[in-house]
Amino acid sequence: MKRLVPMKRLGPVKRLGPVKHLAIAILACGTMAGGMMAGGAATGARAQTLTIASSAPVTSIDPHYHTLSPNESLDSQIYERLVDRDAAGHMIPGLAVSWKLRDDTTWEFKLRSATFHDGTPFTAQDVAYTLARVPHVKNSPASFAIYTKAVTGTEIVDDHTILLHTATPYPLLPSDLSQIFIIPHTLGPDPATEDFNSGKDAIGTGPFRFISYRPGDRIEMERYDGYWGPKPHWKHVSYRIISNDAARTASLLAGDTDIIEFVPPDDLPKLRADSRVSLAEVVGNRAIFLWLDHSRTGPTPYVTGPDGETLKVNPLMDLRVRQALSLAINRQAIVDRVMEGAAVPTAQYLSPGTYSYVPDLKPTPYDPAKAKALLAAAGYPKGFRITLHGPNDRYVNDAKIIQAVGQMWTRIGVQTTVDALPWNSFITQAGKQDYAAFLLGWGTGTGEGTNPLRAQLATWDPSRGLGTANRGRYSNPAVDKLLAQALTTMDDGAREKVIQQAMREAMADVPVIMLHLQKNIWATRKGLVYQARVDEETRAVGVKPAE
Repeated sequence: MKRLVPMKRLGPVKRLGPVKHLAIAILACGTMAGGMMAGGAATGARAQTLTIASSAPVTSIDPHYHTLSPNESLDSQIYERLVDRDAAGHMIPGLAVSWKLRDDTTWEFKLRSATFHDGTPFTAQDVAYTLARVPHVKNSPASFAIYTKAVTGTEIVDDHTILLHTATPYPLLPSDLSQIFIIPHTLGPDPATEDFNSGKDAIGTGPFRFISYRPGDRIEMERYDGYWGPKPHWKHVSYRIISNDAARTASLLAGDTDIIEFVPPDDLPKLRADSRVSLAEVVGNRAIFLWLDHSRTGPTPYVTGPDGETLKVNPLMDLRVRQALSLAINRQAIVDRVMEGAAVPTAQYLSPGTYSYVPDLKPTPYDPAKAKALLAAAGYPKGFRITLHGPNDRYVNDAKIIQAVGQMWTRIGVQTTVDALPWNSFITQAGKQDYAAFLLGWGTGTGEGTNPLRAQLATWDPSRGLGTANRGRYSNPAVDKLLAQALTTMDDGAREKVIQQAMREAMADVPVIMLHLQKNIWATRKGLVYQARVDEETRAVGVKPAE
């Protein structure tokens, strides 16, 4: 018998008891003289413990609270998605073993047999429950609702078959669902984010189960022996937050951690030469770029005339000014000198070889003379003053990047003050459109171009799940029209052409100033290997002893 579940909050259900949290010993790691990096053999419990050094703090254990890469990297240990992605970003079965279109507006997902960490069987009801919860998570800084918006209804055929209905043909649903972690319906109506952080509701089907969370410090996990997939090598995982680049590298060399992510570019030469360390790297799907204020036609914060006078109009609304600021940046110099080669210049969000990558969209050439001419043509022959904001602890060498850009802008007459802030302070203000120009990054988790078009470049419209990360409030009706066309084009080849045209249209208008794609680089202690991932996730199951 089929059960039709509308897309709304589910009613009360019987609640199972919370999973019991087991104590875990935090083992002292050896120093360089006597630890793992000095060649000492790992024995006993230490050999079964993997210590990961993450580069950025998580904001919650709630897998639906915040579309933030550090959160998703951690969540991938505890929870799972219907559709997973391999290291290259290609879709592979997750909790769904297969999916197909039944008709233009109905997708069928076949589910695997699995159990949650509390022993509850995974069923289609958990999928329906999860999709209903996502849009209603309270106080989300960046909602996952963009990835569930297309689903208008769920129909449970049996425990391992679910139909997902859409209002119109929607070819990207499996890709969207590769961003959504599944939680058990037994958590009841409206589970609070705080209950995930405490561990009460941190229950998934993933290879590791939650033990404890100390915000800003570490998360402890242990192997889930009831996992449906291959048994993980590690019995315990200690997921440490070490935001400081130097401290992260030092922790590896001292034997305090086994793998570190986002290896600082300054440390790459010495680590490449160190026989105690192995590196894994790949060009990732994270673009680094500068947002510009499109939300104001009049005066904009942190922008004045060359002598500090108030400007009656926002110069950033003039395409010639945006083009000038882009032409003033020597991207290759930033890649070579600031990033130490750990990036590649880009003019778009996607990397070569990705579906809907635009081959003829090349990085803007460095041309300061043309930049000055464009400024003069726009009515700013003497330039203007601007403050360039950015984080100092979120992306690789983020503070150094904005310092370099600030110097380049100043050379064309745009007198630039640079203000680098801790991420938590910075992103709150950026989300309120408090800045005129600021650095951000975007990882295209779905591996195709509608992801940044929908989230970053579509006109801001929360009711439709569009522009949810459009912090500059850019709007271009021509881009919106092409995006709408792409989202209903079922043929992959035809859809790719529409996406590419939308990206060309957008980038010609310089909504953001693209800089580069980061390389994702991990370092492991000798004897371990890791397969570099384009999505930046550091998965404990992917860290294995070298053969």
